[in-house]
Amino acid sequence: MSTFAPVQAARRVVIKVGSSLVTNEGRGLDRAAIAQWAEQIASLRASGKQVLLVSSGAIAEGMQRLGWARRPREVHELQAAAAVGQMGLAQAYESCFAALGIRTAQILLTHADLADRARYLNGRSTLFTLLELGVVPVINENDTVVTDEIKFGDNDTLAALTANLVEADALVILTDQAGLYSADPRREPAAILLQEVRAGDPHLEVIAGGTGSAFARGGMITKVLAAKRAARSGAHTVIASGREKDVLIRLAAGEPLGTRLLAATEVLTARKQWLADHLQVKGWVRIDDGAARALVSERKSLLPIGVVEVHGHFARGDVITCLSSDRREIARGLSNYSSEQAQRIAGRPSAQIESVLGFVEERELIHRDNLVVL
Repeated sequence: MSTFAPVQAARRVVIKVGSSLVTNEGRGLDRAAIAQWAEQIASLRASGKQVLLVSSGAIAEGMQRLGWARRPREVHELQAAAAVGQMGLAQAYESCFAALGIRTAQILLTHADLADRARYLNGRSTLFTLLELGVVPVINENDTVVTDEIKFGDNDTLAALTANLVEADALVILTDQAGLYSADPRREPAAILLQEVRAGDPHLEVIAGGTGSAFARGGMITKVLAAKRAARSGAHTVIASGREKDVLIRLAAGEPLGTRLLAATEVLTARKQWLADHLQVKGWVRIDDGAARALVSERKSLLPIGVVEVHGHFARGDVITCLSSDRREIARGLSNYSSEQAQRIAGRPSAQIESVLGFVEERELIHRDNLVVL
């Protein structure tokens, strides 16, 4: 058994708080609990960590504000409750963090926002900018507009996708259970808490209950699958009880609470493999020797000034190939500009992008974080 502490080692952490914790088992927002998490997150930030918060609770808060005793089944009523509840959820987090001198930002996402490469880059850039500004992003699914085709389905999945999006080092899923057990503890009293396992191990999905079981309806299967998804970009996951006193501070101190689901791949390696193997190339740019040397030897971003030729039809967020002067493929990555825009700024210094295009998305054509050298 290793003693690796994912949260202690992490520089960037995504924290997901479950609906039962936020709403005190569906009775409306638990502002005292929210204030405590805000204080703990403030402590993590003070230690140098960047924190993003994924929070459930909008529908439950909306139901209370609307005076509904039972959760509706009609989608339009659920969406209406979410719209009303988001006001309270955002207000609660904003006031609790503001009392600590911390600014927050509300981010509402759907699966379509991350499936579309341009929106993926836009969301990624916004989140990184907020973190650089010292703002805590409070993220939730956009329940007011989702359909069955685009909804994440649960905020565990949303939290994992957020971890992928910002290349988080760790994902913390706070729930009303102590962690993942060897069996359903409600049925088998002898079940033991699993302290450390490998994220993505198929056996975990079996012991978490599988689709349709009582344990799965309790939500543990979605957390196991979320850890599997987060591990694809190298993020480790901790499933722990949100009712544990100072749980975030203690995790950050290295205390072995809950279940650690460790990723087998480092963040950088996993992301580069994803870019290299799983995305369709939409065009290419030929670059000069200086730019090629910057990419290969110095691991720098691709700037427009190094581009000699642009070929193909691609949009912002599409994958393009970088060819050397002798037309060998040396790298590929996500373009910050369309092919038409890339042609206009090719060979120009970054300082001229705004004068040529009238705006600036990024100073790089391909940022090094979105580029893999082949």
